[in-house]
Order: sequence, then C-alpha cells, then structure tokens
Amino acid sequence: MFKSQEDTIVAIATPQGVGALGVIRVSGHKAIELVDAVFKGKNLSKVEGHTVHYGQIVREDGYIIDECLATVFRAPRSFTKEDSVEISIHGSSYILNEILQLLIRKGARLAGQGEFTLRAFLNGQFDLAQAEAIADLIASKSQADHELAMNQMRGGISDKIRALRQELIDFAALIELELDFGEEDVEFADRAKLENLVQKIKLVVDALLNSFRLGNVLKNGVATVIAGRPNAGKSTLLNALVEDERALVSDIAGTTRDTIEEIININGVMFRLIDTAGIRETQDTIEKMGVDRTLKEISRSTLVVYVFEAHKTKPDELWDDVNSFIDEHKAINKDTSKLFVANKMDLNPYVKPDSFYKEGLINNENLIPVSAKNQMNIEALKNLLYEKVIQNPEMLNETIVSNNRHYEALQKASESLRDVLGGLGSGLTGDFISIDIRKALYHLGEITGEIHTDDLLDSIFSRFCIGK
Repeated sequence: MFKSQEDTIVAIATPQGVGALGVIRVSGHKAIELVDAVFKGKNLSKVEGHTVHYGQIVREDGYIIDECLATVFRAPRSFTKEDSVEISIHGSSYILNEILQLLIRKGARLAGQGEFTLRAFLNGQFDLAQAEAIADLIASKSQADHELAMNQMRGGISDKIRALRQELIDFAALIELELDFGEEDVEFADRAKLENLVQKIKLVVDALLNSFRLGNVLKNGVATVIAGRPNAGKSTLLNALVEDERALVSDIAGTTRDTIEEIININGVMFRLIDTAGIRETQDTIEKMGVDRTLKEISRSTLVVYVFEAHKTKPDELWDDVNSFIDEHKAINKDTSKLFVANKMDLNPYVKPDSFYKEGLINNENLIPVSAKNQMNIEALKNLLYEKVIQNPEMLNETIVSNNRHYEALQKASESLRDVLGGLGSGLTGDFISIDIRKALYHLGEITGEIHTDDLLDSIFSRFCIGK
C-alpha cells in the first residue's frame, strides 16, 4: 500500500467540512523546498526549525489563494523525523484543495492513510504499540479511554514488554551458545534460574491478558442492558440515568418494542445504556421480535441491569426470572456482571430489599432499591454501575491491554512460555527449549514492532485517517 519513503508527501490534516482553520501537512526531504516555491514571505529554505512564518500561498499564475502561517520543522526534530511543514489557512474546502493540488503539481505525492505516522515509526520516533495508541487517542470518547491511550502512547505497555523481552533474550543467548558447544556437553544457562525467569515473565504476561476485559470496556464503552418484565420501569430508569425524556413511558405494558441506546459518562467511564423490550410470553409478533432482540443484547452485554417492581414482585418470581435467563435462555454468560434494581419503592417504602436476597445470585452488593420516577437513589445507582466495572480502582494505574492485536500476541507468547516450562520440567535439550523461547520472543516483539511484516504495517496504518 505504501510507496517509497523518498517521496515528499502531503495531506489535509483537518476534518472535512467548513471550519475557521484548516491545516495541510507536508513531509519529506523536499518538504521545505516545495512549500517555499508557493509561499510568498520569508525564504523558508533559510529559516530555522520550529519557527512560524506569515505569508501568502500563490498559484503559478500569481493568484493569491490565501494568507497563511507556515510552521517549519527540520529533521530530525519533527513528528516524522523528516523535514516537515504545516500550513495553517482558512478552513474553506476550496482553499484547502487548491493548495493541496498546487503542492502535488510541484512534486509532492498525496499521502496514504496513516503514512505520516508510519514514517515516524519507521524512522524510530516510537514503536508500533505507541503508533497504534495515536489512533486510539484520536478516537477516544471518554476520560478513561483517553487516559488509556495516553498511557500507551507514553510507552506503558511497550516499556513492560521490552523489559521482559530483554531478560528472555539474555538467557536465550546463553542457550544458543550451548548449542555452539554441543559436542563438549557444557551448560551456560542455569536451568533453575531460567525456569524462575520464565515463570515470572508468564505471570506478567497473564496479568496483562487478564486486564484486557477492563481495557476493552474502557476503550469501547460498557455495554449495559436494562432488562426486566414489561412495565417494570426500564424506560423510566433510562430517562432518569440520562436526565432526559429519551424513551417513551406509559402505564401500558409492552410499550418498548425495540432497543433504545443512550450514552452516559460516569466518573470518566462511558456506559452504553440499552433499554430493551420487556420479557414475557407473548403472541404479538412484533413484541416477540422485541423480546428475542432483548435476549440477544443481554448475551453480548458487559453488564445487565435487571429491573423489577419491588412492590409487586415476589422473591421466588424474581429468582425464577433470573434463572431462566441463565439456564433456559442461556442469555447471561459467566463474564456478564449482574445488577438488580428494585424499582417503584415509592409505591411501598416498607418493602425490605433483603427479602430478595438469594445465595450465589442476589445480595446487598448487587441489589439497590430506587424510585426512577422520583429520582430516588439514582446517583447511588450510577456509583454502583461504576464499581461493578472498575472493581479495583488501583488497576487504572497499571498497564492495561485494550488492543485486540496485542491480546492475541500475548496469548501466543503465554502459550510459548508454557511450552518452555513444560520442556524444562521434562528435561528437554537446549535446542528444543530454544525453539519455544524464540516463539515467545517473536510474539512479544510483534507488539512493539521489533518483529513486523509489511502486511502487518499495512493492516495497522490503513485504519488511520489521511493526514495522520
């Protein structure tokens, strides 16, 4: 996909549409020369790097396209580590495209998706995990998602992987040395120390793997399904949580036939609230389709908020309903967190929430009494939603995996490390142990880009926007 690094590339770096300002980026060994050829003002080829200059962009026929600011960066002190210029002009799509075409006529090439970041990676500005974090940072939608991307961009996972990999490389080198002296039956790598090291590395790798579930929800938002019987107050609860009349509310059971999705932010974490059709046996074709869709949403959710009418529902009815989700419908999987909302407490404030407790299913940690209509306990419910996802706030200060590619590489590295331990335990010779160590090193290196292929880079950077 990507062409020669010898080319000078150009792209519009700001989003499409009309805005106050627009930015065009140029990078490559002729970047300053090309911009200087169309810039009326200071001689850019003679100015220092990290300087900004006012002037005009002039077409070949002398027509002034726009006034601008040209920011000059000289290699290697630029994002791409190449000579670069960023041109700030008015945000007219006509102006942006006129200047873009002018620079292309002067010899620049239109950049591919992610090509600026690819050049920065290939020139050693940062590793592959950090490059991917840039795309995550641009796409971040919440504080937690933003902090996750910032941590990775600053080398969070890279530093940890690089340190583990280096320790393993040092031992691998000793084993390889043994192979060179195979006929002399010498042992340079202490097998007990190697086993301890591999166990330590595997513990860290497995901890990173276990962090992926949290990382995934922080990055993509917590899929939170509001479920329950018809007329339990699910739509009223959604409205209370989002503080808006988003869903239609009626005393008629079965008003909600389709799913309604809204997003709320709780302590920097994005929750995707999904209001669903009430679950009951019905002959109504449309309502039945709504129930089927509800069960489908529950099966792929991170968190299920089951709402019931506290003043009407008997404990055994609630238990039967929930168990039917788990056993009959197979809707709730083992990784789905459950939260129970005893709604309409205003209709009978004497209902005791503990009467609904059932060992192994419902307790004081996952049941909360509310009155959605009167906003009673809604803030407490929001806090409980947050606690259900962020069970250990200290984890937010640790390295968290949120990238599918990193997760797959860590899985393969963990399997290879397991094979190393198995080989050491069964007394395998160094040549076989060395093969499994190389596999582990390979998969760890895939994360940071120390091991990469053109196809991998193409896959990663083609998901970036043009101009980045």
